[in-house]
Amino acid sequence: MLLVHPVHEVLGQVPLLIGAVVLGTATGNAMWSVAVLVLMIVYGLARWFTTTYRIDAEQIQRREGVLQRSVLSVPRNRIRSVSTDARVLHRLLGLTVVKVSTGQEAKGDAGFALDAIRSDEVPALRALLIADSPPDALEAGVEASAPERVLARWQPSWLRYSPLSFTGLATIAAAFGVIYQTGAVAALEDSPLARQGLDAAERFGVVATVVVAVLFVLTLGVMLSVVRSLITFGNLVLSRRDEVLHLQHGLLRVREHTYDMRRLRGGTIRQPLLVRAFGGARLDAVMTGVDGAGEASLLLPPCPSATAESVLTELIGQQDAVTGALRHHGPAATRRRWTRALTFPALLVVGLGTTAVVATVPAWAWVLCGVVIAAGVFLAADRSRALGHRVGDGWLVARSGSLDRRRDCLEAAGIIGWTARQTLFQRRAGVATLIAATPAGVKGYRVLDVPADLAWSVAAAASPWVADCDWTRETAHS
Repeated sequence: MLLVHPVHEVLGQVPLLIGAVVLGTATGNAMWSVAVLVLMIVYGLARWFTTTYRIDAEQIQRREGVLQRSVLSVPRNRIRSVSTDARVLHRLLGLTVVKVSTGQEAKGDAGFALDAIRSDEVPALRALLIADSPPDALEAGVEASAPERVLARWQPSWLRYSPLSFTGLATIAAAFGVIYQTGAVAALEDSPLARQGLDAAERFGVVATVVVAVLFVLTLGVMLSVVRSLITFGNLVLSRRDEVLHLQHGLLRVREHTYDMRRLRGGTIRQPLLVRAFGGARLDAVMTGVDGAGEASLLLPPCPSATAESVLTELIGQQDAVTGALRHHGPAATRRRWTRALTFPALLVVGLGTTAVVATVPAWAWVLCGVVIAAGVFLAADRSRALGHRVGDGWLVARSGSLDRRRDCLEAAGIIGWTARQTLFQRRAGVATLIAATPAGVKGYRVLDVPADLAWSVAAAASPWVADCDWTRETAHS
């Protein structure tokens, strides 16, 4: 335990340590480097000795500080989820970082984290925090009595979806940007290595060189995507015990998340275009106190869509909400999808046609125009086919999108408000977008382009209290 804080302190102050080394080299006195390193280690040890936490029936409290003491308290009834994070050093020492989330935005020191907790104490501590059990459960090591049921387990075949997210290409682009900012690219312009590369390109031809470079970047991007997915999500296990949902994943850095099922309000099945083309999907939780954006709500990474659907069905207990047929939004909504998708191709055709009257248009431009038209037709048809909703059995389901299709399954009891929104073009088309407000997930879930005369009836079907409002009845009949 004593080793963690000094190591983290040294790693967090690498720029200062580098400055001390430079200063020591410039002055010829290496003691500057030694002194700074010793001060960092001493400060890290002092932080460990001055950091304590305690749990009582009402709150969990952390006290820390060397020069300035601070106390951070979190009411236990505000705890929404508990997660753990064990990096390589923590795993070697048998330690874990326990993080408590209340669903509020917390940055920097405001986040509640207990560092260097013994790994064998984590299950009891996690059960204590998430289940509101009495404080002596920690010493007793009380675990839930019901057996754990595994809902999903990571499979090596899931790696085939990794390259479809383009994270590898994004990593390459970010690395190139960093290298370019350091000036390394400018330094290599007149180097022998650059000259050899130009000579090789001249020998093989520009086209062949470009093709080889593109293939190399794509191959490297695929490898990086697969390696990242393997390291991040390898050994993933999603399980449930009573009203507690537990997610564990990671090869080198093991992360665990524990959620209170009583706060689950549904789920979202996300299917980016390429992932959907290969039969995949990602599953996110819609839960109060858990941010619905990014990786915070992730339950399953891209995996077979049947796996995502079966897990969501197991969690919410509503097969029809997950896979049932949806009600389409009519011809007006379909026309809007076709109009929006084909507006740019139409302008492109007009532009090329106008240009052809006064000048010669190259053949590749017409080919590109045909590709754009075909892409627009595909997107329009795919978006029209995807658009729909379903209300029934206490659930609201909304589906939309093509490049990033999502099917939101939201428990109607968790909806606390409704908004009907119309842009100028929507009013002309006679449609409206319904937004269901909820404290869970992304806070607002949209039902796109519902016929305007049916918008408030859809809201009333999901939330009966809407039908009791006089102003909604007046709006529906106006």
